[in-house]
Amino acid sequence: MAERSVLVTGGTGGLGGAVTAAFLRAGWRVVVPEREGAATEPAGSGPVRVTADLLEPAGVARAVELATADPDAPLRAVVNLVGGYASGGLVHETPVEEFDRMLRINLRPTYLVTQAALPHLVAAGGGAVVCVSARAAVAPFPGAAGYATAKAAVLAFANAVAVEYRPRGVRCNTVLPSVIDTPANRAAQPDADHRRWVSPAEIAAVIRFLASDESAPTSGASIPVYGRA
Repeated sequence: MAERSVLVTGGTGGLGGAVTAAFLRAGWRVVVPEREGAATEPAGSGPVRVTADLLEPAGVARAVELATADPDAPLRAVVNLVGGYASGGLVHETPVEEFDRMLRINLRPTYLVTQAALPHLVAAGGGAVVCVSARAAVAPFPGAAGYATAKAAVLAFANAVAVEYRPRGVRCNTVLPSVIDTPANRAAQPDADHRRWVSPAEIAAVIRFLASDESAPTSGASIPVYGRA
């Protein structure tokens, strides 16, 4: 039986599947919110799934309630993977609605899920939050001002959590991927040198480490996971 739980948002995506698998192999109870498909699998046979819209507080509350439902496996980690990318024109060519959308889908779920989970992590005696930003947050490229701004906001938020909750035993760290080697990214960039990209499994190993007791001294870190890109 698992002795601790982790809430993995975006756990069905290209990176999320690898992260979920990494925690399951390490013996965690893994709770994965989904927008559709309310069927819940028994703990121990795979991730526990719950239907939840993570853009809304009610959906977040439902996911956190399930993540904290097993008293024998208290919630000890949250991994914020939910986000999205959209390219566009230069700043003067980008509608404010598109800029707002990047902030909404990248920052809002990370804030709401972390906010709802923090009291439970504190009550469990401490734990870890891992957020996913992007290299674009520290090295922007043309045509993605909204995305770069949103991911920089995720990084700033994670650093704020690290400062505020360090005295309460909760750590918060951030990983910054470059281009992740997923089928969707390969389809979008068929002529790129995919060997230079970072694999989901490589990032998942870093995330699992940051959620574990092995990384206990580390909080407020921004970890580049660029591969060879």
